Amino acid sequence: MKKQMTRISILQSSKITTALYVLMGFIYTLIGIPMLIFGGEQLRVAAVVYLMMPIIIGIFGFIFFVLFAALYNLLAKWLGGFECEFTDVE
Repeated sequence: MKKQMTRISILQSSKITTALYVLMGFIYTLIGIPMLIFGGEQLRVAAVVYLMMPIIIGIFGFIFFVLFAALYNLLAKWLGGFECEFTDVE
């Protein structure tokens, strides 16, 4: 059976993707901590940026996904949405 996604809930979807982006941003934190501890003065400045990456990625991820979802909803009206096939499983 085929289903077509014709609309994305902008705010709810953006909250979920923002949470995922923040979690992925913690990878930068793991890189930034040793840089902060063992690095010289210039490396410590970069380390602070790395430590702030979960927040930065979260903000930009939210903004860009809001734009993506709004554009998707607009285009889905004209072109149709993503089409997926589903199978019932016992």
